[in-house]
Amino acid sequence: MSEHNSTLTLWVLCEELNKNPVEGFSAGLIDDEDIYKWEVVIIGPQDTLFEGGFFKAYLTFPYDYPLRPPKMKFITEIWHPNVAKNGDVCISILHEPGEDKFGYEKPEERWLPIHTVETIMISVISMLADPNSDSPANVDAAKEWREDPNGEFKRKVARCVRKSQEMAFD
Repeated sequence: MSEHNSTLTLWVLCEELNKNPVEGFSAGLIDDEDIYKWEVVIIGPQDTLFEGGFFKAYLTFPYDYPLRPPKMKFITEIWHPNVAKNGDVCISILHEPGEDKFGYEKPEERWLPIHTVETIMISVISMLADPNSDSPANVDAAKEWREDPNGEFKRKVARCVRKSQEMAFD
């Protein structure tokens, strides 16, 4: 796929999200001059430890999108088993297409060209509600989630939610 086709695809996605916003997140370009870099804000899902939070992240699309997945990185601090301490999101839908050399993920769980910003965000919101501690990007958060989800893990998430709220209204 050419860079021109990727650019056109991303413009269509951006326009569609502007016309028909999806509950739970907002998304748009960081800079109108760069279609490959998006900012998203995820609203912490109801009835989860993340409820009430406003978590900002960047989606960076490759020039051969949709053949390859974007990268997602939280800018707002977030404590979660599937988010590395540097903010990188580790979720199957964002892994390169094809076979998993470790045999953990099925090819259909990984990136497919049919995925959109909406399907990515729905997966990330689901990930917030239901962490996968079997394949963590943040081993410490996964250990706390498994051993005492209502103890230290809950305290750290609550601190992140508070900080996200303060940053959202700065």
